[in-house]
Amino acid sequence: MFDNVLQLAAVALQQGSSPVLENQGAAAIAVGLGALATGYAQRGIGSAAVGAVAEDDDVFVPALIFTALPETLVIIAFVTIFIAQ
Repeated sequence: MFDNVLQLAAVALQQGSSPVLENQGAAAIAVGLGALATGYAQRGIGSAAVGAVAEDDDVFVPALIFTALPETLVIIAFVTIFIAQ
């Protein structure tokens, strides 16, 4: 079992003759996972925001702000990619 862990660690650390993942592939995975996390976060926030606004119109602006907050995760991922290259 420990042999498999050591092999997995070598792959994750990209030790060996050639890297498993190039820089562009790693960047694509980072943005993709960030987008999935954003969608997962907005799923709960969006439904709660719609319910809150349906009961009280005064909470529209805070609900809109809370709905837009997770989108900053993808924006930060894109900025990081452009800065890293």
